[in-house]
Amino acid sequence: MAGGGFATAPANGVEFEAKITPIVIISCIMAATGGLMFGYDVGVSGGVTSMPDFLKKFFPVVYRKVEAGADKNSNYCKYDNQGLQLFTSSLYLAGLTATFFASYTTRTLGRRPTMLIAGVFFIIGVILNAAAHNLAMLIAGRILLGCGVGFANQAVPLFLSEIAPTKIRGGLNILFQLNVTIGILFANLVNYGTAKIKGGWGWRLSLGLAGIPALLLTVGALLVTETPNSLVERGRLDEGKAVLRRIRGTDNVEPEFADLLEASRLAKEVKHPFRNLLQRRNRPQLVIAVALQIFQQCTGINAIMFYAPVLFSTLGFGNDAALYSAVVTGAVNVLSTLVSIYSVDKVGRRVLLLEAGVQMFFSQVVIAIILGIKVTDHSQNLSKGFAILVVVMICTYVAAFAWSWGPLGWLIPSETFPLETRSAGQSVTVCVNLLFTFIIAQAFLSMLCHFKFGIFIFFSSWVLVMSVFVMFLLPETKNIPIEEMTERVWKKHWFWARFMDDHHDDQVFVSGDVNGKKSNGKSNGFDPSTRL
Repeated sequence: MAGGGFATAPANGVEFEAKITPIVIISCIMAATGGLMFGYDVGVSGGVTSMPDFLKKFFPVVYRKVEAGADKNSNYCKYDNQGLQLFTSSLYLAGLTATFFASYTTRTLGRRPTMLIAGVFFIIGVILNAAAHNLAMLIAGRILLGCGVGFANQAVPLFLSEIAPTKIRGGLNILFQLNVTIGILFANLVNYGTAKIKGGWGWRLSLGLAGIPALLLTVGALLVTETPNSLVERGRLDEGKAVLRRIRGTDNVEPEFADLLEASRLAKEVKHPFRNLLQRRNRPQLVIAVALQIFQQCTGINAIMFYAPVLFSTLGFGNDAALYSAVVTGAVNVLSTLVSIYSVDKVGRRVLLLEAGVQMFFSQVVIAIILGIKVTDHSQNLSKGFAILVVVMICTYVAAFAWSWGPLGWLIPSETFPLETRSAGQSVTVCVNLLFTFIIAQAFLSMLCHFKFGIFIFFSSWVLVMSVFVMFLLPETKNIPIEEMTERVWKKHWFWARFMDDHHDDQVFVSGDVNGKKSNGKSNGFDPSTRL
């Protein structure tokens, strides 16, 4: 989309006029640097934990196992250490806790101050990590980084969804995920360089360079404008309208502003957003948000991204080759996310998820077969050809994830919750995501040790389950204004419509038709009578 104006037509026939203004693009790019920080943290830990100097200083037991080689230890088990896994996963546990506080600040202080708080946490965490002299200092730094992740992942996707015009909301929201992938690639490149540094301080540089995205987010949060939704939610109506005019590039913002006011009025009636989330009419959004986060982690992507260098060195690649292969997968990740930005508002969310399901399943099964035949506990007769095939298959898998579950796992929840439960809903989304990220990060190296090549079979079975879920239960949300989701998506879905009968609840939060008419069976997601 190059620019210019367009109108979006909501259910009630009123058109929201919007141009793609420079302020929206700049604000979104600035805010999305929160993703850069998250991605860098994910990418850097895997590389650092495969550096001998780092292991020698903080994890001598693992260092001795790795040095002993495959004769004494199984190839699949040499990195199996709970302390090492805690270094990686403590970040996600802290993020999970911080999310609940972030939900409060997002609602009461706004999206922008929450991003600023995230930036400050990141900066302090980076300083502690880079200067770490013992394991306690290292873990403390990771915990502060985790708090930053909790606050950033709460505020940034909401900010992007609320400030973007409906027609390109998907593309702009995916900027967050694009930055996550750029962060991972940047971390992999840094690790590749710092692993070559003699003198044992390369890992400090790897952890310290996280200060760059941390500063970008902090400066970005100071420069961006607050979202009109947040200003209206906090009663600053005139300011909200002025910002809406500015970001939409038109004076004709009355219809959209009226929609915001109505959503805000109904949101104010809700005193306990978390309790309200459990009400019957909010169940579809909640089930889908939670399911998407669990599924996103059960694709096995973070296992591969955290531990890519460790995984490749387990498969018999040398240390250099392992980091190099991780850089290749990182680059594929970034390029494939660009595919998603281009196509998500054209082909829609469901098509991307279903296509990726097939691609991910196929590539994981092939990897499992190769490893099952070629990599045993004590020998690695993985020839060059097979090694390249494993990397190609991992890249095929990463590409599919990067244009589907990666970005859409964050996009869909941030655009489906009504304003009254949006902050609480995003909080649950981030919390479930980090909880499962923590579980997978903490368990992966032990699972690799016990399941061996079967770990890829384990993840591919999950891919099958999640594709069936998308086919039947996930509605299409492209090009639908956020505040119109209930009327145009949930009430028309073959399965979820039954939860939308307004007489089940005392409060009605939808603008427009409030009679809770039943769907005529024409589905917004999978309908048994329609073809995909």
